[in-house]
Formats: sequence, C-alpha cells, structure tokens
Amino acid sequence: MDVHPAPSSATDGAALDQLNRGFSFRSALSLAFADVSPIVALYTIFTLGLFAAGPRFFWAFPIVLVGQLAVAAVFGELSSRWPYAGSVYQWARHVRSTTWGWTAAWAYMWGLTIALSTLAYAAAGFLIEVFGVENPGRWTTAALALVIIGVGTATNMIGRRFLKIMIVASITCEIIGSVGLGIVLLAFYRENPFSTLFHGLPDVSAWTAGPMLLAIAYTGWAFVGFESAGSIAEEVDDPERNVPKAIILGLLSVGLIVMFSSAALILAIPNLDRVLTEQADDPVAGTLLAHFGAGIAKPLLIMFVIGFISSFLAVQAAVSRCIWGAARDRGLPGAALLGKLAGPERMPINAIGLTAVVAGALVLLAGSSLFNILVNFTVIGFYIAFGIPVLGAAIARLTGKWTPGRFSLGRWGAPITYFATVWIIAQTVNVAWPRTQPGQPWYINWSMVITTAALGVIGVLLYLRQRNNITEPVGQRLSATAPKDAG
Repeated sequence: MDVHPAPSSATDGAALDQLNRGFSFRSALSLAFADVSPIVALYTIFTLGLFAAGPRFFWAFPIVLVGQLAVAAVFGELSSRWPYAGSVYQWARHVRSTTWGWTAAWAYMWGLTIALSTLAYAAAGFLIEVFGVENPGRWTTAALALVIIGVGTATNMIGRRFLKIMIVASITCEIIGSVGLGIVLLAFYRENPFSTLFHGLPDVSAWTAGPMLLAIAYTGWAFVGFESAGSIAEEVDDPERNVPKAIILGLLSVGLIVMFSSAALILAIPNLDRVLTEQADDPVAGTLLAHFGAGIAKPLLIMFVIGFISSFLAVQAAVSRCIWGAARDRGLPGAALLGKLAGPERMPINAIGLTAVVAGALVLLAGSSLFNILVNFTVIGFYIAFGIPVLGAAIARLTGKWTPGRFSLGRWGAPITYFATVWIIAQTVNVAWPRTQPGQPWYINWSMVITTAALGVIGVLLYLRQRNNITEPVGQRLSATAPKDAG
C-alpha cells in the first residue's frame, strides 16, 4: 500500500499496546446501531426536513441511505484490511499517509466530542420534562447534562461488559419504541393516504436544487456514526470479518427503521396542510399528542432520553478509541498519558476522561453563540473524516495499489468505491453550503465554514509541532514484531 509514515525511531513495547478482545459481532453491531440511533436520527431532522420539502422529504432517506451504504461498504473493506482502534484515522493513514490519517482523526475527534455535549444537553432537557420541571434555567439543564456526562463516562470506564448491557438495553427500548409506534400509527391512526408521500415529487432537475437538496442535506445529518464499529475493531473477535458486517448492517437496520417511522409519522399527521403552512409546532409531538393524548408525553420523553443516552455511550466509546489510537502512535500532545490502558479490562480511561472534560466544558457554553457555531461542526466533522479514507481508497484503486482483506466487494469494489467518493464529496459540499435561515445571524449560516477553517488552522499548527514524534503506522509495527511473537 501507499503508506508514508512520519519518521520515528520509536519501537518500544508501550507503542504496541493493544486493547483486549471483549466485543462479539453482536456487540459491535449494537454499538454501531446505538451510535446512529433511530430515535436521534429521526427526531433531529424530521421537523427540518418536513418543513423544508413537505411530505416528499421522505424520499431523501433512501437517497442518503444508498449513498451512505456505499461509504459503509468501503469502510467495510478498509476495516477488514486494517482492524485497528480509531477507524477513520487508521484507515486513512494506512491506505494513504500519516498526514491524511491525522487530518481525518482531527476532524473526527472534534466532531464527535462536540456531539457528546449536544447529546448530553438534549437528554438533560428531555429528562427535566419527565420530572415535570417547567421553564428550567439554562444552568439547570447544563448541570443535569454534566451529571449525564459523568454517569456515561463512568459506564464507559468500568468495562466492556457493563457498556454492552447498557447499550443492548437501550437499543431494545429504541426498537420497541420506534417500530412499535410506527405500526400502531399506520394500523390505527393513519390520517393521510399513501399517495401523500409522492405528492409534489420534483422532476429530475429539481433534485439538484431547492427544497429537496436541503432535505437531503438535513437527512445527511442522521445517517452517520456507523463507522463506530471500526473504532473498536481491536476489541472485536475476528474483526476482519465481523467489523465490516457490523458497519454495514448497523447503518442498514437504522436506515430502514427510520424510513418506516418517518413514513408512519407523515401519514399520521392530522391537518397536514395546516401544519406545513403554519410551521409553528413540533409535528412529532403534536401528532402523538393528538392521537394518544397527554398520557403519551412522559413515555415519549423517556424514549427520547434513552435514545440520546445510548447514542452518547456509543459516540464516547468510538471517539475515545480514536484518541487512544492516535496517542499510541504519539500523534497527540500528552500521548503517554492518553495512550495509557488501565483496569482489569485494559480500558483507555484517560482518553475517555478527556472526552468528558471537553464535552463538559462545551456544555457550560450551551445557549451561547459560540456553542451554536461549534455544534454545527458535528455534522461536517463526520463528513470530512469520512471523505478522507474513502478518497484514499479510490486513489489506491486508481493507482493499482489496493489489496483486499478478508472482506471484499469483489468486482463491485471499484465502482462502489468511486461512487462513494463522488457521493461523499457532493454531500459534504451540500451539508456545508451556507444557507440563509430566517432570523439567524450570518455567522450561524456560515458556521460550518468558520469552524472548519478555525479548527483546520489549529490542527495544522499542532500537526507541524507533533509530526516528528509520530511512529510508524501500527499495522507496520505489528507486522514487524509478528515473527518475534510467534517464536
């Protein structure tokens, strides 16, 4: 492969620390599922998409799902070839170069850590409503969000077994809530004909402009996080086979559930035309309250709390492995501390702790203009981190330097990789494109560009300072020591 490691003479044993195996295929799939989270994916963008394009926004889901499945398939091949902690960081570094890998890691670490603060803050807001607190102050919500961060961090630090139990329990509630609610709405509370989903579908030219393009951008916010199974690859049994399947099936299962739930909600909205005209209230809450009464409010809020907390746990597990993987390669300041493993299950507790500290600091900014600007980097951070290894895989194929692992797309590998590359570039531009939002200052409309530029400058300065300390890619170091270990 075309790998360009930064110069380093480090070959000590600590640099070759590896995480313990403790996750099965089912556990990796559960983590990917929880990271994407059908509840978070749907609730986050349903109102935005519906108000932007009407009922036809439903068709943005299959469009984005197909594009992201192509990306997931490429990730499957990359993870089979390099099943090391850190997902996008390891894939980009091994398939292309250290600079590419570090850039992907930088975007990924910031995007996911900021996401932790938003997930905790949202869960806190819903939890406060569960307890019937009216008009809570900003600091009340922030304080509860800090508690959620603390409990979630402790869960991730305790060990893999406890984390698996928490995530599986959360996923069970999510599936029952999402699928069960959708079935009930379609069977007993359908207000609109199925033709509503096809009403006002644009012609071919309109798909590339206007409301549908905006709906596709919003939907792009929902279908991310499936790569998390790759972040824990070193902890998964038989990762060359199990991680690719977990990445692809995690996205596919959430995507299908979200599509089903969104269709059920659209078809169950009372007075749909009035809702679209006024655009005043939350159509999800309004629809459920109209059909089930006030009694549905608390169970619904509990379902949201479970969804956001399970996503928090999965996101923190994923980003902490990326931080730990980069620290093991001495790619970050404080690498010796961040790369340390502790406890009977050898967990990266310092890397996990760092995510908690940064997310907690960001929660204290909640409600400020700075926080609103930073939050929007969550989405573009994902897409930048996704695009770098996908583009690297495409270049490897074009230059004849691609060698497949145990999981391979066969003759479909090249066309799927090229399609995924075009898709991820186009969708990144679409998501980041500054759009005028009524009532929002200019810096919110340009927030993704601003945060990308600012974090990019900081990243360049940090990388220039750190690059001479970075070791060879972990795959090369492990290969070099394999004969010695075997003997």
